Amino acid sequence: MIGEIIAIGDELTSGRILNTTSGLAARHLFLLGHQIRAMHTIGDDLKLIGTTLKAAVERSDFILVTGGLGATSDDLTNEAVIKALGLNGAVHPGVKANIESRLGKGERAATSLAKLANLPEGVEVLDPECRMAGYLLWYHNKPLYFLPGVPPQMELLLRNEVVPRLQAFDAGHARPVYQRIYRTCGLYEIDINKRLRPLEHQNIEIGYYPVGAEVHVSLTFHHLEKGEEDPEFLRVDTFIRDALGPYLYGFNDDTLAAVTGDLLMKHGLMLGVAESCTGGLVAASLTEIPGSSRWFKGGAVVYANELKERLLGVKAGILVQEGAVSDSVAQAMAGGTVSHLGCDIAVAATGIAGPDGGTADKPVGTVYLGLAFCGHVSSRVHHFHGSRRQIQEKTAHTAIDMVRRALLDFNPAQ
Repeated sequence: MIGEIIAIGDELTSGRILNTTSGLAARHLFLLGHQIRAMHTIGDDLKLIGTTLKAAVERSDFILVTGGLGATSDDLTNEAVIKALGLNGAVHPGVKANIESRLGKGERAATSLAKLANLPEGVEVLDPECRMAGYLLWYHNKPLYFLPGVPPQMELLLRNEVVPRLQAFDAGHARPVYQRIYRTCGLYEIDINKRLRPLEHQNIEIGYYPVGAEVHVSLTFHHLEKGEEDPEFLRVDTFIRDALGPYLYGFNDDTLAAVTGDLLMKHGLMLGVAESCTGGLVAASLTEIPGSSRWFKGGAVVYANELKERLLGVKAGILVQEGAVSDSVAQAMAGGTVSHLGCDIAVAATGIAGPDGGTADKPVGTVYLGLAFCGHVSSRVHHFHGSRRQIQEKTAHTAIDMVRRALLDFNPAQ
């Protein structure tokens, strides 16, 4: 079926809050075989909400609306629906009872709370316990779903109520879409495109999406008899895996830190980090992963040269002769991390994140990454571009990938 998504709220149109709910809904509905032809983000304007909704109803088979269902004066969705579609308003008994149950004995519902129960007549509330706003309204035999703008509530109702109801309504028509996301690190988008270009002449949908230091590749099939076990899906999947090789680190919702952690745990190794220009970002990325204490020992943020010397044993002579941003210092930091933290493998980052501090020989974005593993110490220079934060994030990401790549070649028997 063809659908449209409307997200309502001044906090969205002002950019104060990122609209994540529309993307989440579109992703779910797309994979179920529905076509989302348009996604609207509009402010808290009574007339605009009404005209947007009416236009969407004329074009689409179903509508999904988020936001504007609360109790404050800027929550206008219910009022706009009633006026735009020529409906009557009515106090919903279940919502009214839930409001009254949360008030003290003998306390009357405030006007703001009473507003929550005033819904378009004939709607079906999606939360059976009436604890969350949200309802289904049938209009001209089309389902219109209204969900709260709060992301956790919206996602819960979307998964548990909207998707099952929509699939039941469209039973036998929508065919699931099979899509796999290939996550890569270390290759530019254009290089990946060259490697996968032979597939583009075979009526196969492939998309390329740069995401920070990564590039994600999407493979999409619409009509497969056996889903992901279909021979055609398996053939293309094998081609992509082989073409991307070690640059491919995971699929779908995998993260680089989690994949690297799994490799460390598989080999029974503990990782340590030493950071200068990233200021702890590498360690923060790793410790976001639940259970990271099983493979991450810790790290040192050594911004000042004296800490590089005192905590990691970097020799003063190297710092003076070659500078803190150099191959030698990156290697010394990595080696010192293994020695002083007692870890099995260590990665170190030292560089110039900017916006100033660069020179002709070492411009802003120059970063040296050091790796100490199995008694061997190595380093590599990178030249990143972007803002200070972007350079730091790319450095942290590439440092973790450096560890991952080393573990791919690790053979404990040798």
